[in-house]
Amino acid sequence: MNNKFSEELFLTNETGRMLYHRYAEPLPIIDYHCHLQPAEIVENREFEDLGEMWLRGDHYKWRCMRTFGIDEKYITGDASYYEKYMAFAKILPQLAGNPIYIWCALELKRYFDIDEPLTAKNAQAIYDRTKALIREKHMTRRWCMEHSNVRLVSTTEDPIDDLHDHIALQKEAMSTRVITAFRPDKAMFCALPTFAEYLQKLSAAAQMPVDSFASMLSALESRLQYFQKVTGTTVSDDGIPFFTWADYTMPEIEGIFAKARSGGKLTAKEIDQYQSAFLFEMGRMYNRNGYVMQLHIGTYLDANRSKVKAIGQSTGFDCIDDQASVTSVGELLNRLTEIGELPKTLLYPLDGTKIEAWAVLAAGFCDSGVRAKVQLAAPWWFNDQVYGIQRQFEACANLYPVSLSVGMLTDSRSFISYPRHELYRRMLCNYLGALVERGEYFSGEEELKETIENVCFNNVNEFFGFGVER
Repeated sequence: MNNKFSEELFLTNETGRMLYHRYAEPLPIIDYHCHLQPAEIVENREFEDLGEMWLRGDHYKWRCMRTFGIDEKYITGDASYYEKYMAFAKILPQLAGNPIYIWCALELKRYFDIDEPLTAKNAQAIYDRTKALIREKHMTRRWCMEHSNVRLVSTTEDPIDDLHDHIALQKEAMSTRVITAFRPDKAMFCALPTFAEYLQKLSAAAQMPVDSFASMLSALESRLQYFQKVTGTTVSDDGIPFFTWADYTMPEIEGIFAKARSGGKLTAKEIDQYQSAFLFEMGRMYNRNGYVMQLHIGTYLDANRSKVKAIGQSTGFDCIDDQASVTSVGELLNRLTEIGELPKTLLYPLDGTKIEAWAVLAAGFCDSGVRAKVQLAAPWWFNDQVYGIQRQFEACANLYPVSLSVGMLTDSRSFISYPRHELYRRMLCNYLGALVERGEYFSGEEELKETIENVCFNNVNEFFGFGVER
């Protein structure tokens, strides 16, 4: 049994191995959706240890550690990063088949050249070795991005953010360009008790009154244009955990807005009408300002409410749901198409069991003049592992050309999560290699080279208009 990391990971056929090492492996990375904190990039602090690198802000690992019954002190509590690392090291060998096992193996290899598996027995030795390398190589946040050949990352900010950290980054000479994505979710969740307070903050940020649905849209567009002015971004991001299309009139929406702003209790129908109007108007706004509309679909947020109350949101208690239907999102796309204002759109369905239905929906709204105008984005969140990636290739190539995909992203808060792009590229090349060796594809190596370079770099660069040079 081989007890070392293999450079042929997931490359199970000869053609796939050739394609990966010759064409995919050397390509730079565009990470078009992540949750890195721009303040950390500005500060560019050196990491304390591997415990901080792995366990600070990583809800994937937190959720996994809880399944083993590890005390919260060693997850999000006040234990040191060293203590958290040692608790995590004990369970890592038991994660056979889990993406965390492979991600950690890739990160140890790529950032520390360690190819042996981490266990409780060698945890101290690996901790000492990695800590010494962090000091020796001065492993900062920017070092990680540069080391991984990352040319662009897009963080995610709320419209009220003044982007002071992004402004600071624009003045610095960095090999990695940092932009932001515009995420207006808090203006859509009109039933939350914080809605009125948020509108006040939006009003202050946009320096205009926000006392109607129309004026709220004007304030959001002002901020959208500000985001573009500061970072040159073309990236938006809307999370729609639940969404049912409901027809409406603008007087109805203004009435619902006024009711929500004053703290009134909204009916289910009123919430559906408001969200329908909001997403429709945001789609129009993205289209006229040259943004790509990204729809993250189907999260069940804060499932364990008592734990969220005690620990906080985005700490590992979100799940998969299907309350945003294909029909409702399709109606949104249709209404925008009918008025000729559908922007380029990426769909991120979280329910992987319905991935084919979303692929067919996306294909139904493509149009002349734009390659893959509406498409499935990267396998996202709970689907960004080997099974989810392979499922998307195999299920969707039948329905939507894989060659048009904008490829992978990290969706991460970690500065050493870029090997997720490597994992995706390995899976892509192995998938293509298997087609060749089964006789299902025989157009030639040059055509495969073009497909790989497009999926891994060129398509996303063109789709968003980033203008990044290879």
